[in-house]
Amino acid sequence: MSGKDDLLKHAESLGVQPAAVDGNDETLPERKRPQMTSAVAREFAIETARLMDDDKCEDIVIFDLRGISPVCDFFVICTGTSDRQMRAVADHIKQVAKERGETPYSISGVDDASWIVADYVDVVIHLFAEEQRGYYDLDSLWGDSPHVEWKRG
Repeated sequence: MSGKDDLLKHAESLGVQPAAVDGNDETLPERKRPQMTSAVAREFAIETARLMDDDKCEDIVIFDLRGISPVCDFFVICTGTSDRQMRAVADHIKQVAKERGETPYSISGVDDASWIVADYVDVVIHLFAEEQRGYYDLDSLWGDSPHVEWKRG
């Protein structure tokens, strides 16, 4: 099985159906854009990265995908140290987002907790177990994009 097949199988297990696979013209429901401006999305991405750091996640990075990806403006990626920690961080992010008035388009992978994706449309958050992060290697895929500095002072 190729990496693409594995990725599609994993996406399917998370309930994500890619559009137009194998010539199929079916599409996903429209991802409605919230009123999040680019500056607000950047602030949310930075706040999320800092929260991940406070919650002891590792290898945190923010990719600025504005003008590069039509899907979102920012990826926030981190590695969790355990499934319990990853679930707690996902809950913490959801709570902080709610306080900011942000509603996720979807959150998936919480049950398995090897790759949790919280999709806030303009900001997509990836919490990986170490093995899955290395396997799917989003860092290499998007690594040429600008990085956002998120560390305090």
